[in-house]
Amino acid sequence: MAGTFGKGAFVKTATPGDNLPGEAAALRWLAEAEPAGGIRVARILSVSQDELVEERVCQGAPSAAAARRIGAGLARTHAASALWFGCPPPEWEGPMRCGRFPVPYVRKEDASASWGAFFAEHRVMTHVRSLIDRGDYGPRERRVFERVAARLAAGEFDAPQPGLVQASGHMCARIHGDLWAGNVLWDANPNAPTGGVLIDPMAQGGHAETDLAMLALFGFPFLREVIAGYEEVSPLADGWQERVALHQLAPLLLHCELFGGPYLGEALAVARRYA
Repeated sequence: MAGTFGKGAFVKTATPGDNLPGEAAALRWLAEAEPAGGIRVARILSVSQDELVEERVCQGAPSAAAARRIGAGLARTHAASALWFGCPPPEWEGPMRCGRFPVPYVRKEDASASWGAFFAEHRVMTHVRSLIDRGDYGPRERRVFERVAARLAAGEFDAPQPGLVQASGHMCARIHGDLWAGNVLWDANPNAPTGGVLIDPMAQGGHAETDLAMLALFGFPFLREVIAGYEEVSPLADGWQERVALHQLAPLLLHCELFGGPYLGEALAVARRYA
């Protein structure tokens, strides 16, 4: 996917495998939380199979105050909830992809009853099988990942959603799904209500801790302030710090598929920690 800046707009041009209408659906779904204080989402100006035109976001410098507002806004977006783990945005059609690799959504009839069962099958083992098929991992590594998946499926790592998500009455949070630092733009307006703007989502139903773990994976300015702002409005479940690396396992495995190399060892090290 290629992107260019025009006057007041950012234009993405599709490359093979891209699903720009799907990305637009994800942006609209996340933006539904804004009236309740959810973090701002980049506005869609137009979309087709070949081109997605978004507002051009004026970016500012990171600050502790803005980070707290980002955290609070993200908590309220999560609280907009979702119907099941792995569910797509309602208007979604077609595949979700990261580069050339699919990241599957889950059909309602295939939905898991718990986060652990969903994460084991649809976010860990789906990548592990692919990596084994192409020879990046062997039988010994497979056994490590299978032990993690078994513990996940048994519910050993299941934890309550943050407070606001629980209050919504739903078991699933509405998550961005690819919340690394580059997908949260710092708002140029120092008084912006939510401090930042979300772009490039793989939005889905999931556990709120997954988005926060993704922010931590590659580093985010003032992350402690983000967490503090989040917990001020939506307290996290006890022991969330011990689950951060577990939630990072799926994006690490996706990076193994995309880039291989050192990510293979890093993902395996995380798996051994929870096996």
